[in-house]
Amino acid sequence: MRSAAGERRKRRTPETGGRLPVEIWVLCVANFVIAVGFGIVAPALPTFAASFDVGVTAVSMIVSAFAAMRLLFAPLGGRLVTRLGERPVYLVGLSITGVATGACAFAAEYWQMLLFRSLGGIGSTMFTVSGIALLIRLAPSTMRGRASGLWATSFLLGNIAGPLIGGGLVETSIRAPFLIYAGMTLLAVLSTWFFLRNSALAAREDKDSSDPMSVRDALRNATYRAALVSNFAHGWAVFGVRISLLPLFVVEALRVGESMAGISLAVFAAGNAVVLLFSGRLADQIGRKPLVLAGLLVSAGGTAWLGFTTTVPAFLAASLVAGLGAGLLSPPQGAAVADVIGRRGGGGPVLAGFQMAADVGAIVGPLLAGLLVDVSSYGLAFGVTGAVAVVASLFWAFAPETLPKDGGDPAETGSTVAAESGALDEGPEPPSGERVAEPTPPR
Repeated sequence: MRSAAGERRKRRTPETGGRLPVEIWVLCVANFVIAVGFGIVAPALPTFAASFDVGVTAVSMIVSAFAAMRLLFAPLGGRLVTRLGERPVYLVGLSITGVATGACAFAAEYWQMLLFRSLGGIGSTMFTVSGIALLIRLAPSTMRGRASGLWATSFLLGNIAGPLIGGGLVETSIRAPFLIYAGMTLLAVLSTWFFLRNSALAAREDKDSSDPMSVRDALRNATYRAALVSNFAHGWAVFGVRISLLPLFVVEALRVGESMAGISLAVFAAGNAVVLLFSGRLADQIGRKPLVLAGLLVSAGGTAWLGFTTTVPAFLAASLVAGLGAGLLSPPQGAAVADVIGRRGGGGPVLAGFQMAADVGAIVGPLLAGLLVDVSSYGLAFGVTGAVAVVASLFWAFAPETLPKDGGDPAETGSTVAAESGALDEGPEPPSGERVAEPTPPR
């Protein structure tokens, strides 16, 4: 009888029951709210900055200050996660971003706006790194692809809904979007704190005395190195070149209105959304590596194709293909990094390095692609962007598969990442009702 009851309890664990812990849904709902707020602010930001009677370069600095501070503060943000735990850093970082964005609405001079946006970037990297770190620790090891897909989908849907709302608000008040984003951020802070305050799963595991994984340890893992290169390529193409070159391409090459750039981004997002959750589930079934390779190659093909399109239908078709590739890539790539870190926590600096790779790509990509357009053509610029993704696929071709077998973490086997120390057994999780985390190895 006792054995049968134990088997029933085992079948109800997240590892075997097919359900993600409710804490992950809380994080993803908060992520959606944050993304909606960010999208609300996006249409107002350049116009509000220009209202201070500054030039285009100064307006661009307002936009770039946020990303630059994310990049510069990422290493320190990762160390804060390791030292203080995920939840405090997440809530504080989100609060900083909300207060700084709300303060933008009261900026009376350009330098104040620049300062507040920079502070918002610091808060952003804090809650991004800590949020992903918490997601990794909460997700059962065999469901990390699904969790990563849900996280990416929530952010994508928020980014689609936000600009639709923000575009209307700008017509009413140029300062209103900043106040609304601040209010939505406060809502995300309070709701996350309320639902996770008594969660044993989300609590920091102070009893874990093993040394946290360092970036040096992670760099010894071929999969982590491949993930850095592929995230660099992803940032280059999706967050850099796509945003900076598409509006120019549709006007100068296709000879159509600027609105076509927005339609293209919507088509890209639609293709992305179609496969996000599907690719996460599939990555948990057949492995991370096949999906990452497929995503990189499809994305490379669609991106390179964009630069050689001469008609609107072909242009939109290429955007759709590129979106499908990005959707195939994101969840398994994030799940692979989670596999490398494992569930013991303390991977803040490793995650910060992963985030920084995309940020660097988003900065370097537009600069180099813009130079290639000036000296040659759009075809070469988009072609080189696609080639970067192909190079990333070569790194993944020689990387080992990280999908855990039988609920185990590759990062905790001692064979995947060198220089691991401490016992391989994490010990039992704190009691949390039906949401039992990892099954405890037999003693």
